[in-house]
Amino acid sequence: MAQKNLLTRYRKWLVWALIAGIVVYAGLALWSDSQELGAELKSLDWALFVPVILLTLANYGLRCLKWLALLKTLKIAIPNWDACRIFFAGLSMTISPAKAGELLKPYLVTKQTGVPMATTTSALVAERLTDIIAILALMALSLGAISGAAAGNHTLGLIIIAGLIVIGLVVISVESLSLAMIRLISKLPLIGRLAPKIQELYEGMRSCLAPAPFLLTTVVSFIAWGLECIGYVYVFKAMGIEASLEVSTFIYTAGTVVGGLLSILPGGVGAAEGSMVGLCMAQPLSLSRPEALTSALLIRVATLWMGVLIGAGTLLGMGDLLEDDDIDVLGSPAEKVTT
Repeated sequence: MAQKNLLTRYRKWLVWALIAGIVVYAGLALWSDSQELGAELKSLDWALFVPVILLTLANYGLRCLKWLALLKTLKIAIPNWDACRIFFAGLSMTISPAKAGELLKPYLVTKQTGVPMATTTSALVAERLTDIIAILALMALSLGAISGAAAGNHTLGLIIIAGLIVIGLVVISVESLSLAMIRLISKLPLIGRLAPKIQELYEGMRSCLAPAPFLLTTVVSFIAWGLECIGYVYVFKAMGIEASLEVSTFIYTAGTVVGGLLSILPGGVGAAEGSMVGLCMAQPLSLSRPEALTSALLIRVATLWMGVLIGAGTLLGMGDLLEDDDIDVLGSPAEKVTT
């Protein structure tokens, strides 16, 4: 059964992500002095942690609206309620290896509508791409907040990733070039048969990344991720630490980039926290290890793990959308063969 296999796979991802999180966080706690870490948590002003949760929920809400807009851009007819459930269920898949599980969203849209998965996947690609662009823009705007070698390394990574994205957008925008590349792929062994589906994916992406929808969804992403940067300011306030929005934005976005793009670990666990801790200990904050780790753990609980919890609850309540069906991963619902 597809439902059983999907939920079994999800449970495995969740277990491994939890194990990875426990091991990494335990190691970081020992590294920073667990007693001092406990003291930091005890002295926390938990009332100021409430805005962090609310800002994260606002982030999820805005990104869900963006998901609805992308589906409408592709002219995919699906009830808003189902589309929203699919989006929030997808939050649970941030813990899948290399986030491969996020294909759950286009998979479920295809099951509901019959639209080929090559098309529905283009909505996912556009959604994640505009998120990345927004995060990189926030990071670039706050570049002056951190100095030293740590900032230099993150800046170099920013330039490389931004350069690759620009090249990709140029290729997508030049239709003749993209189609020529697809024709070349069609002549290759093994993957050549996927050329028609790749072209379908490309056509969907061109619709989602046309000037108007691209600008709209990128602005929405910028606001959404900016809210989580503000949330990080409140994390520091709850700890009694004064950190500017610029500093908080750079640390949070740099950690998100490292954990989300440069790590294949589930949810970027360890990589994101390590980056945030290193930057918190650098100028201008110069926090102690326990302070830096406490701030990193709190913002990750509010952003990553809360999303996983919400996604898990949504996914487990979607039995009606997870009924057994055969889906061609890059195509339309597979026809049942009778003998």
